[in-house]
Amino acid sequence: MGLFMICSRFMVSSAVAFSAALGAGAASAADPSARPYTKAPIYSPLPVSWTGCYVGGNVGGGWDRFTTGEVAPAIPYGSNEGSSVVGGGQTGCDYQFAPQWVVGIQGQAEFGTINSSNAIAAFPGITAQFSVKNIETLTGRVGYLITPSVLAYAKGGAAWAAASGAGVAPALGGIAGETANFTMTGYTVGSGLEWMFAPGWSVFGEYNYINFGTRNVNFLSTGLLPGFGAAGTVADFNAIKLTTQTVNAGVNYKFNWGGPVVAKY
Repeated sequence: MGLFMICSRFMVSSAVAFSAALGAGAASAADPSARPYTKAPIYSPLPVSWTGCYVGGNVGGGWDRFTTGEVAPAIPYGSNEGSSVVGGGQTGCDYQFAPQWVVGIQGQAEFGTINSSNAIAAFPGITAQFSVKNIETLTGRVGYLITPSVLAYAKGGAAWAAASGAGVAPALGGIAGETANFTMTGYTVGSGLEWMFAPGWSVFGEYNYINFGTRNVNFLSTGLLPGFGAAGTVADFNAIKLTTQTVNAGVNYKFNWGGPVVAKY
């Protein structure tokens, strides 16, 4: 009888201990503090910034207007206008501040030749022919963000161009009696819109007016037409006034457009 009681008490104690251990395990599993939970990070890009440097290309149309005349004695040779397709590239850097304003500096080059001509009334049978090509500008620009991705801007600065002129006789197959190659320096002003359509990429459209002022240029005789003098001598000392206009559209890639992706908890 004593052995039976001892065995019974041992079995009851074991059952109680097992139940207590099982309950403790279940409670531990149900307690969230036992297994800390960390929320997964949410990744989001920083707001796009216009600050940075860029490079791009463009294509459009160009127009010129030459007004010429002999300096002494003062003889007007008239004016002429021409147009052509032009295209080139641009590079620059911008800085965004305050927070919707952008300032920057830009270098731009337009390649293409714009030709124009007019008959010279003072010299029947002679036509003035002119060309302007390789227009280059260095400008500052300031812009305002209409929306975070649309920039309206104005620009202005210095301009250079290569030009040439000649006095030719169309009736003789266009033989030149005098020629000159020269460069023109002036100023430019313009305006445009630029749209950021993807991180790092933007497209733009703009208009530019360029005034090269007036420059006095020596035209040298070719020696091929009577009345222009011996070859290599100064046949004319002309005042050349030049203005041009361009309308173009292009695309830019900004190297450090926007910012890195950061984690927010």
